[in-house]
Amino acid sequence: MPISPSVVLHDVSFTWPDGTVALSHLSTAFGRGRTGLVGRNGAGKSTLVRLVTGRLHPTAGTVTTTGPVDHLPQRLQVGSDDTVADLLGIHRPLTALRAVLGGDAAPEHFDAIGDDWDIEERAAAALDRIGLGIGGDLDRTASTLSGGQAVLVAVAGIRLRGLPIAVLDEPTNNLDRRGRGILLDMVDDWPGTLVVVSHDRELLEHVDETCELRAGAVTVFGGTFSAFEEHLAVQQAAVAREVRVAEQRHRTEKRQRIEAETKIARRARAGVKAVENMPKGYANEMRKKGEETAGRLRAGYADDEAAALAAKREAELRLRDDESIHVELPDPDVPASRRIATVTVRGRETVVQGPERIAVVGDNGVGKTTLLDQLVGVPRAREHPLPDTRAVPHVDRIAYLPQRKDSLDDSATVLENVRRDAPHVPPAEVRNRLARFLVRGDTVDRPAGALSGGERFRVALAALVLADPPPQLLVLDEPTNDLDLTSVDQLVAALRAYRGALVVVSHDETFLDRLGLTTVVELR
Repeated sequence: MPISPSVVLHDVSFTWPDGTVALSHLSTAFGRGRTGLVGRNGAGKSTLVRLVTGRLHPTAGTVTTTGPVDHLPQRLQVGSDDTVADLLGIHRPLTALRAVLGGDAAPEHFDAIGDDWDIEERAAAALDRIGLGIGGDLDRTASTLSGGQAVLVAVAGIRLRGLPIAVLDEPTNNLDRRGRGILLDMVDDWPGTLVVVSHDRELLEHVDETCELRAGAVTVFGGTFSAFEEHLAVQQAAVAREVRVAEQRHRTEKRQRIEAETKIARRARAGVKAVENMPKGYANEMRKKGEETAGRLRAGYADDEAAALAAKREAELRLRDDESIHVELPDPDVPASRRIATVTVRGRETVVQGPERIAVVGDNGVGKTTLLDQLVGVPRAREHPLPDTRAVPHVDRIAYLPQRKDSLDDSATVLENVRRDAPHVPPAEVRNRLARFLVRGDTVDRPAGALSGGERFRVALAALVLADPPPQLLVLDEPTNDLDLTSVDQLVAALRAYRGALVVVSHDETFLDRLGLTTVVELR
């Protein structure tokens, strides 16, 4: 007997309040086990996730699940007062349990605890499993964790809560090699239905099926992402051959039509001469028959050419030619002798001079983001000083793309966010530039808080590109998070051509290898 899917979307459409259509008449299903949901930035994956998790409701159609859905968001929100217990999602039962153990027998505490009388012990065991070295300290302030550590704690919390369906949106963002290994182990033995939204090739090799969202439709493939890519490559090669055959047929039909037109014209001229000496009535009859024959020939050849053109266009529609962002960073004209910044790690000083490229690497939690915050003057960097480690800028024109992409004002529109750093650039020019980042139409007028992770990155990057005057130092914290592979290629090309200084933090070793780094600074 076939196993029914855990998530079913039937003829689902979703339109934003401003009229932007995000999804239209989408039908698909996610089976039990592990599913990888892939697609280009802007394809609608984040909207689809919000529909599945109930955070959005479809404009039309239905979303059906076999049970409650838990969710790791693409942007993990960590409040200043949040604790590890909050990240685990157990604050309410834990607080109630402690109140009862302290002698408070209020009925609402027992309702909050339910069957979770051992929640503290199970939470400590979950933290031990991910091995962050924080033990069972559930009251630790979550802001003291690195971005990668916070993600692992949140995923451990989803496992701990044990809902039948879970959706993890870009869970490998910010994870170091060790953290990735821990996450992959959790994915491999996930107890329920798991949907993973990711561009991470390694993670997508740990799924049972791959679902691609593209052009408003979902393709489901029973296998890993690499197997799907191989299948797609074979399919696209066949489509490319169809396109070539269809193009050749169209050229042939077009040539035959032109040749036929030439013959018809010659016959028409010959017919005119032939009927010159005929009686008028007979000549008119012959002329009419000639015109009818010529018309039938023209229509036949035109129909054949039109059919060939339609076949060519239909084949071309199945041939993928996806758009990608076009990144051109401004030229800040930084001379090679210009002293840009000084980075000191445990007494060892590194001077960033001229258009150099510096990578800051190290495990989660060693202070990489704190070091970047020092470099760009973020006030919270002073709250968590690093021993014998500091970063001092020597220029004023610095652009910072933070890890959580929180440089955007969620309540302001995309246009307002970008113009904040370039107030003298006309709105029409801003819209033209945003189009090169695939941010177009009504999206430009939507609040930044409604954007997907990939869209947020593109808008934040567009704001840096349009900054006036252009930055002399570009500081990037995990810039490849949420980016599809083609967009990463574009970013690499832009950074290699950039004539200012670059300081970047990334766990993406392949990305760093492609940048042409000058120096690597390692934190331990």
